[in-house]
Amino acid sequence: MDAPVKKIRVIFLGTGAIGCPSLEALVGDPALDVIAVVTQPDRPAGRNLRLTASPIKVAAQKFGLPILQPETLRRAESLEPLTALNADIWVVVAYGQILPRTALEVPPLGCINVHASLLPRHRGASPIAAALLEGDPDSGMTIMAMDEGLDTGDILAQVSCPILKTDTAGSLHDRLALLAPQPLLEVIRHLHAGTQSRTPQNPAFATLTKKISKSAGRLDWSQSAVRIERAVRAFSPWPCAFTELPNQQVLKIHAAELVTGSGPPGTVLPSPAGTCHVAAGEGALSLLRVQAAGGRVLAIADYLRGRALPPPGSGLTF
Repeated sequence: MDAPVKKIRVIFLGTGAIGCPSLEALVGDPALDVIAVVTQPDRPAGRNLRLTASPIKVAAQKFGLPILQPETLRRAESLEPLTALNADIWVVVAYGQILPRTALEVPPLGCINVHASLLPRHRGASPIAAALLEGDPDSGMTIMAMDEGLDTGDILAQVSCPILKTDTAGSLHDRLALLAPQPLLEVIRHLHAGTQSRTPQNPAFATLTKKISKSAGRLDWSQSAVRIERAVRAFSPWPCAFTELPNQQVLKIHAAELVTGSGPPGTVLPSPAGTCHVAAGEGALSLLRVQAAGGRVLAIADYLRGRALPPPGSGLTF
């Protein structure tokens, strides 16, 4: 009778929802054994600031997987429980921490990371928003061997997809999440077999992104309409693009489109009934879906009922 084939022992490290399809694929692969999931500690969230589990923790609980939530892996006492599990490989997807060398050296097959860009373009914390802001024609997922740098390791696999003109950060995030599982499983098999090829990144083509703050959604109407329209999509669903009305009330802008028109930046332009066109530094935007403070997201025609925006040509601006 043949001896059972030894499974590849995997520890999964992740926090964001983009990693959920990858975790599900790892759990469902008969050649793999996901022996633990490491995720960030529960954090306060929402208006009531209730402690909330990460999407990865919720998924791990559904699969009945052991869960570890260390504050950091830079301390020996936090790393020891992972080392004791004797995993063959660690898989990292949107974990939210840079692993120290002491962690990278633990698994014999190494640590691999799934990153939401076509590296070396858009290294760092916000690659999806950056791709939209820069008007990139495509994006993708990169699986790389981790080193001590920020997304600087050798490329093991890449898969790309076009960025649609209607894509938001939310819609692109969801499509990218579904691209990762197949190449991820293939990379793990090749690493285990010793047949995985590696491609060093060319630093000459590297760009770096930073973590997005809530204030990043504030629109600058002196920018071109093209840039502002990209920002509306790049910051959807979070932190959401916003502007201030003359009464200093915040108006969130969930969708907008380019239109012809010109005027002082931020000025409301003449437009058909039920629409709102706003001049930018170059060109103009038609606001499509907006949200007043404390209100629901509304189509602009519904929002305008019973509300007054600055009249065209009044000189009042956003």
